[in-house]
Amino acid sequence: MPSIARLLNFVGSLSVALFVFCAPAAADSLAAPTGKVLLTVSGSVANHNAGDKAEFDFEMLQALGVSKIDTTTAWTKGKKMFEGVLLSSLIDAVGATGSTAEVIALNDYKVDIPVKDFADYPVILAYQMDGERLKVRDKGPLWIVYPEDENPELKNKQTQARWVWQVKAIHFK
Repeated sequence: MPSIARLLNFVGSLSVALFVFCAPAAADSLAAPTGKVLLTVSGSVANHNAGDKAEFDFEMLQALGVSKIDTTTAWTKGKKMFEGVLLSSLIDAVGATGSTAEVIALNDYKVDIPVKDFADYPVILAYQMDGERLKVRDKGPLWIVYPEDENPELKNKQTQARWVWQVKAIHFK
């Protein structure tokens, strides 16, 4: 029995050591992307992995949790199933503060979106539509999607202007 007690003590000590040495060096760091960077988050963010910014690849975005929205859009035919990460989850992951998210597209088109939208509605940063990864020609690789069909008050020109596609960056201010 003494050898089992020593083994359990060793395992406990090893667990603590692994936690200390494998945990991020600072409370404000994120794991670095290992794949192609799809999104860069900057501005008022506490958690970084690339200087003062946070970069995300596809796997990192998926790891934040997958949410689905089944809705019609002004740009597609019929109801579409979008999959992506809740913007509220992204905000939590980067420790974002501020009242506005400036969303920037691949062509440098910019739209300011009130962060309140992400708290009031399950808005997602979609990376799939109908089970297929979004490509640039399909408004990808990332597209801001609102749950319009579930929330008729969102079916207006002001909200439609916030459906930014080909998203490459979000800057919180």
